[in-house]
Amino acid sequence: MKRLLFALTLLPAWAALAAAPLLPGAKPLEWEGDLSAKMVRGINAFLTTQTAEAAAQRAGHWARNTTTPAAYSASVESNRARLKMRIGAVDARPAAPVMELVQTTSAPALLHSDKRLTIHAVRWTAFGGVQGEGLLLQPVATPPLARVVAIADADQTPEQIAGLAGGIAPQSQFALRLAQAGCVVLVPTLVNRQDTWSGTESIALTNQPHREWIYRQAFQMGRHVIGYEVQKVLSAVDWFAQENRQTPLPIGVAGYGEGALLALYSAALDTRIHSTFLSGYFGPRENLWAEPIYRNVFGLLPEFGDAEIASLIAPRNLVVEQAPVARVDGPPPTRPGRRGGAAPGVIQTPVTAQAREEFDRARRFAGPHAARWQFVESEAFGGDRALSHFAGGLSAETRLEKPQTPVTPARIPDADARQKRQVDQMVEHTQRLLRFSESVREGNFWKVLPPGAADQWTAQCEPHRQRLWKEVIGQFPPASLPANPRSRQILESTKWIGHEVVLDVWPEVFAWGILLVPKDLKQGERRPVVVCQHGLEGVPMDTVTRDPKAQAFQYYKGFSAELADRGFIVFAPHNPYRGQDAFRVLQRKANPLGRSLFSVITGQHNRIIDWLETLPFVDQKRIGFYGLSYGGKTAMRVPALVGRYALSICSADFNEWIKKNVTVDARHSYMFTGEYEMFEYNLGHTFNYAEMGALIAPRPFMVERGHNDGVAPDEWVAHEYAKVRRIFAYLGIADRTEIEFFNGPHTINGQATYRFLHRHLDWPERK
Repeated sequence: MKRLLFALTLLPAWAALAAAPLLPGAKPLEWEGDLSAKMVRGINAFLTTQTAEAAAQRAGHWARNTTTPAAYSASVESNRARLKMRIGAVDARPAAPVMELVQTTSAPALLHSDKRLTIHAVRWTAFGGVQGEGLLLQPVATPPLARVVAIADADQTPEQIAGLAGGIAPQSQFALRLAQAGCVVLVPTLVNRQDTWSGTESIALTNQPHREWIYRQAFQMGRHVIGYEVQKVLSAVDWFAQENRQTPLPIGVAGYGEGALLALYSAALDTRIHSTFLSGYFGPRENLWAEPIYRNVFGLLPEFGDAEIASLIAPRNLVVEQAPVARVDGPPPTRPGRRGGAAPGVIQTPVTAQAREEFDRARRFAGPHAARWQFVESEAFGGDRALSHFAGGLSAETRLEKPQTPVTPARIPDADARQKRQVDQMVEHTQRLLRFSESVREGNFWKVLPPGAADQWTAQCEPHRQRLWKEVIGQFPPASLPANPRSRQILESTKWIGHEVVLDVWPEVFAWGILLVPKDLKQGERRPVVVCQHGLEGVPMDTVTRDPKAQAFQYYKGFSAELADRGFIVFAPHNPYRGQDAFRVLQRKANPLGRSLFSVITGQHNRIIDWLETLPFVDQKRIGFYGLSYGGKTAMRVPALVGRYALSICSADFNEWIKKNVTVDARHSYMFTGEYEMFEYNLGHTFNYAEMGALIAPRPFMVERGHNDGVAPDEWVAHEYAKVRRIFAYLGIADRTEIEFFNGPHTINGQATYRFLHRHLDWPERK
């Protein structure tokens, strides 16, 4: 008994603190249920509020001058330029576009001819190796009165609105009606919503609509299927302008459904368009996240709604027709021989009252320059009244006639072959961007950032860090709520106590995790912390469990518990990538705000560090990060932005990240999977993993890589890591970075990484 009492007097106060039910400064945690699902719901509510508030922020981006038409147009030019970047309509178009007849020895270009008009199959140069392709309708009885680009919905063909094919009522065949009224009409083919060509035969075919197939790869490269097709429309306008050198005529653009979306953006960007007709697409965009993903525009909502985009059309003519559209309930269903995983999204007819309210907002913005604008309700698209207003905005002489019997075609082009050409050309253009993206990053990052001294590197990198955070990942303001820590003891081993912890960040948003505190802390001692991050669909406990029968143990090997056994303080946070579509909606809601899932995660980690730094047994300068898989994605992004992480270890994720997201030539690519939230706008031309690794320097950085990890081949990993190793060597700190290859799969190996943590967090290894 005396010996026991003596031993008890030697127990340090910190050991008693570690065993206490509550952590210093914490209140009791009383939440029950699935905190992961609660976190996702809270972030969802937060993003919904942010979306509602975005409209109020827009006025700060505009300085409209309505005094004269010229002054107005000049005052919105910077907004026009930013919209162009948002939709990726940035590839150079040819100075002198060429319009070609599409014909063979057995299939002439002439599809129809009568005493009033001719219809030809045509194609024209648009940008890069991409061509527009469709129909050219030309009046022959009288001199033309105007030139019009007429754009059908994505699931309609040019032949249908030109009267060469059935499926559309004569009244709605607006390309034909405008041609019969005396307009030269060019009808482009749109990439449709079928999935026929979405995939690579030798790897996998998917159920992604063609528009999503293009969107995924283009988005990562700072392009967009919207931007690509707007460029096709504008190259048609270029050709019209070229023709106008001989015979000047007004130019118009008219669209229905997806075609109206493109007409809206095209007219907003190009002041040569005199009159614009939009049918079946106009209204508030606060629910953009619920529409098909191929309509997702990064950073749109803080500056642009449909009304703001329409205001760029003033002082030119605009007609908005409220007409029903065919409902789209999502991607094509998965069928045998195809992978699922296409993103959900719905298209439905805009609510009339909301569309009218948005139109009225646009008119208020444009002031006197919207005096002739019209909002028209029609039972079907291409109604007489709406189309007449549009035609009248082109030429007072244009007179629409009653719908006539559709024309009789001599032949109809092979729509499937044409669609394949359109898809293939966009894919090839995007893949070419991928192939040259490394040299673009070289010029944008490495060549403008020659390495100096290691102690100056952080300051040198700061502009690039800000660009990554603000322009690519997206930055929310710092936490707006006090941390208000709540905790409860949930675990105990012979060596440590485990506490569940919740911290407030923003309204409805909290950070949550498990803190493992060693029992052998000495009085006044401050120890290093390792933040151990789980992967996709994981929870903090997955990183702690040592049950060999648990599925999580196969991947994580209980690395949180192992590091706590070694004497580190460990915090295993929860990141909200859990719940399949439930969490992917967060990315969808964040993107139109110019934010991403990692905008939220970075804020949560900043709050976690805020709190860890308040604990009396934590060394603020020795807080390291170690993440597996999606946690490895976190290891690349969060420490690159948050300088308070003293080091970072990326396990089972590091690779040639841009190729992994964009290539259609490798089975490792996210182009073939259901992770539609992975794509980050224009990352391909700004920051690959090597650049992120450079932003982590001069802090220690390590990669853990299993030879049998299906995330990527070793060659991709080694190629990208070589650039990281080189910058550390240039800075004279090559000893601060390393990579461990091991014989194993997608898992924590815990050999060289543990030694790395001991060495660089200055904590001795125990025998």
